[in-house]
Amino acid sequence: MREIYKKILVISVLIIAIFFFFTGLIQAKTFLAPLAIAVLLSLIVYPVALKVEKLGLSRGTSSLIATLIVFAASLALVILLVFQFQNFVEKWPEIKETMIPKVEKIENFASKNSPMSKERIREIINSSNPMEEGGSKASSPAGKQAVSLLMGTAQMMGTFLLTMIYVFFILRYRKRFKYFLFKISPRKSRTEIKNALGEVSRVVSNYLVGKLILMGILLVCYIIGLGFSGVDNFILVSLIAVVLNLIPYLGNIIGFTTALAFGYLVSGDFYVLVGIVATFSISLFVETYILQPYIMGSKVNVHPFLVIIMVILGGALWGISGMILAVPFTAILTVLLLHLPHLRTIGLLFSKEKLKPDK
Repeated sequence: MREIYKKILVISVLIIAIFFFFTGLIQAKTFLAPLAIAVLLSLIVYPVALKVEKLGLSRGTSSLIATLIVFAASLALVILLVFQFQNFVEKWPEIKETMIPKVEKIENFASKNSPMSKERIREIINSSNPMEEGGSKASSPAGKQAVSLLMGTAQMMGTFLLTMIYVFFILRYRKRFKYFLFKISPRKSRTEIKNALGEVSRVVSNYLVGKLILMGILLVCYIIGLGFSGVDNFILVSLIAVVLNLIPYLGNIIGFTTALAFGYLVSGDFYVLVGIVATFSISLFVETYILQPYIMGSKVNVHPFLVIIMVILGGALWGISGMILAVPFTAILTVLLLHLPHLRTIGLLFSKEKLKPDK
């Protein structure tokens, strides 16, 4: 009976610990998310910093150069997204004019097949768009949205700069972090830890290479498909859709919506809609069943089922940031578990390695 009570106590403490662990992750998102992104970016540009150091430059200089490379790439991505958003705003009157007859058809269909009247449906649609011209009632929400947008932009820029600072100091003082890790580890485990750290850097680099190859192939597919479909600015839309592919699963939906906005909503042509749907459907099929298994599967030793679970969990904890970080950090966790003797069984469960049957 005492053993039963002991097991119940252990399970209860474990459940409570897991609950507070995930609650802590959610509450500390503002601090931990930029730091986690900085760690991942540091591992990606770590080989660049090493090559710069081999040229005879100091560690501080090499860390600064690697950080500036990350900064330039991130800034280019932000400019691309802002340019696309500006283009969307400029085309909004044209999109709105094209969508008016379609909205009227939806209103008629909804009024005939639901208890709501057409006036009530129109009221719901107008209330969801505070930017509509409607006197003083619309001006106040618009002003609040402008202030909220300004504050959100300032916060995003502050987080972005803080992440770059993290990247620099992680690269600059990486030897100290490694020295600390060795000192708190048992002497017999230091060789295994050294091998694990090297394996982590290799896995992250392989993940980046595999992702770039996958994005390059998808870019060609999107350009061909959206170009033949008649999407306006199809090259820029294809670039944005590929960049959004960094967000697992959700990125494809956002990319499809963007193509829809600049294709079907602008032209109103049904054949453009068919072309967009066909392009993204075929690309999704190729990515899921051909590119992911053969390109990413060979680069990252993580089981696909675990990837799905971790992406969902990352999205629940940290939103889009968590979804982006889910795959690489799952790969890092799998490498660390495989190099720890007591946790190797869990690592084998996470990885794609073939299990040896018991004799």
